[in-house]
Amino acid sequence: MIKNNMIRLLLLFTIAGTMASCTQNNVKEDDSPKKYFDENNVDGCFALFNNGTGDFTIYNLKRYRDSTYLPASTFKIINSLIGLQTGSISSDSMVIPWDGVQRSVEAWNKDLNMYEAFRASSVPYYQEVARRIGKDTMQFWLDSLKYGAGKDKKPYKISKIDSFWLDNSLKLTPDQNLGVVKQLYFDELPFFKIYQQKVKHAMLFEDNSNYKLAYKTGWGITDKRHALGWVVGWIEENKHPYFFVLNIESSNPDYDMSTVRLKILKDILKEYGFFEGQM
Repeated sequence: MIKNNMIRLLLLFTIAGTMASCTQNNVKEDDSPKKYFDENNVDGCFALFNNGTGDFTIYNLKRYRDSTYLPASTFKIINSLIGLQTGSISSDSMVIPWDGVQRSVEAWNKDLNMYEAFRASSVPYYQEVARRIGKDTMQFWLDSLKYGAGKDKKPYKISKIDSFWLDNSLKLTPDQNLGVVKQLYFDELPFFKIYQQKVKHAMLFEDNSNYKLAYKTGWGITDKRHALGWVVGWIEENKHPYFFVLNIESSNPDYDMSTVRLKILKDILKEYGFFEGQM
């Protein structure tokens, strides 16, 4: 019954349009963000999509459009939606008890519900969600969404159900990652609207009279043993959304991405005139 409901829902959507797309006609390349990457000793790219005009502002276009990376914890967006849609997560208040294993992130060492686990980016919580979803069902959704790819950009086949988004077997471009949040914002992904709204609620970290800032971070280790950081989401001013993706990389595998990725994001957005409610 669940599988039949999935298929009926998917028929309501055009999956091929899931990801963002940039062409020479709607792209402005901008090197001004480079200084923020340099001062933090990282490489990477940044893109901002103006939904009102359809224009992209991009730093490091080649990396943004052509290079692929493990999604790391940005996959929690998709993992949450699949979990909710299939009933593996009954609601965003569903608690998964802590397994008692002490981990380096203190916020993970307790019972968490989905909302809390998403915002704390709890790997153990979402590993258990993936196990409950199961390999076949997860593969069905990844295939339907055309989410990412495997080696040599071939269609991806799940390796380990509770780590495939962390082990470099699944990769996607920054452009694709931006496309996911764009469709999520407009409730255009092939999941029930209420579930997309719950995930958007979990992503909303700043909400004041000037702007709303929603995002999901990610942190992983690349094939080259480099530290990789993500921030993907949107900033909304005067009810007008702008979608962004930040992708950063350090050759030092021990580089601390936890604060740098948000610092770079906010430095760039501030330079572009955000946070004042005037965009």
